[in-house]
Amino acid sequence: MSPAWFHVENEADIPSPALLFFRSRIEHNLQLMLKIAGDPQRLRPHVKTHKTAEIIAMQLKLGITQFKTSTIAESEMCAAVGAADVLLAMPCVGINAHRLAELALKFPDTQFSSIVDDVDTVRFLASAAQQHNVTLGVYLELDCGMSRTGIFPGDEAAILAHAIKDTPRLQFRGLHAYDGHIHDDSLDVRRERCDAAFEPVLQFRCRLQGEGIIVKELVAGGSPTFGIHATYPDRTLSPGTTVLWDFGYGDKYPADLPFQPAAVLLARVISKPGKNRITLDLGHKSVAPENPHPRVRFEELPDAVALMQSEEHLVLETERAHEFTIGQALHGLPRHVCPTVSMHGEAYIIEDGQTTERWPITARNRLITV
Repeated sequence: MSPAWFHVENEADIPSPALLFFRSRIEHNLQLMLKIAGDPQRLRPHVKTHKTAEIIAMQLKLGITQFKTSTIAESEMCAAVGAADVLLAMPCVGINAHRLAELALKFPDTQFSSIVDDVDTVRFLASAAQQHNVTLGVYLELDCGMSRTGIFPGDEAAILAHAIKDTPRLQFRGLHAYDGHIHDDSLDVRRERCDAAFEPVLQFRCRLQGEGIIVKELVAGGSPTFGIHATYPDRTLSPGTTVLWDFGYGDKYPADLPFQPAAVLLARVISKPGKNRITLDLGHKSVAPENPHPRVRFEELPDAVALMQSEEHLVLETERAHEFTIGQALHGLPRHVCPTVSMHGEAYIIEDGQTTERWPITARNRLITV
């Protein structure tokens, strides 16, 4: 019998808990992203999932040149690797507006942009751009139903778009609409809700163009609606979780989004406190804790029940507890990979069943240099 896909021959050399990246699976996921998009220039993948310079480099080699970020640090990481175009999908206010302008000075070959949904945000960006003598791109953030950030596509949004267009040192780049509230299991339901959510967005784009505002780009959606938006050639696609995947999405979308889990958590049995119990060294400082259990699913024990989790411990109940020895390794898939990755300073890279190198989670910190 061939070893399981998550098997690592030299895992005795890896201290636990640890984050493992399986390179061939990342490569598979990147190729599938390209296949769904049809053209690398249609992709603006979100880097918040992996926060890793080496994965940005892999994407650049495939012809992906534009990226979406959530933090200034992620934006700097992309530019440092050679990204041509970086959209910071977070309103930049206070000192962060100046940090973005400083990035534009430090990396003149990269186009930096941000999103706005309020005239005060326009003022922050304009002031920073003017003080640093740079030009910053701006995308109007539209609320397509999530009601987290964004402005409804209507009269006030049109006024704001014109204000951006007419502000010195700001360049109106387009529209950004994130439909993170749409994550139904059924593809038909997801498609119906997605199309309904974007109808006002599409009408608004036509309105702006009729008023003389050139909308160069519509950045649309996240991972659950990636394949749906890909069927429309008039928008840029910004999936993020697709690079590493997790069982939260994997369980919901096995048919239309058949990505492979590429990030694994290595943990070890550190105690056997009573009958049918084992304790692992995988606390909620090592895996995203915002969801109910199971927050992690172990490949060797998929039916184990989490009884308790603290900062450094996870207690599991399983009738197979007697099969496991102190020090034995288990391999778990996180339910939510994005915040899980940010809890680790580095990832061990697995190739052909061996640990080959370690990649720092470069943008885990909020600040790199700027």
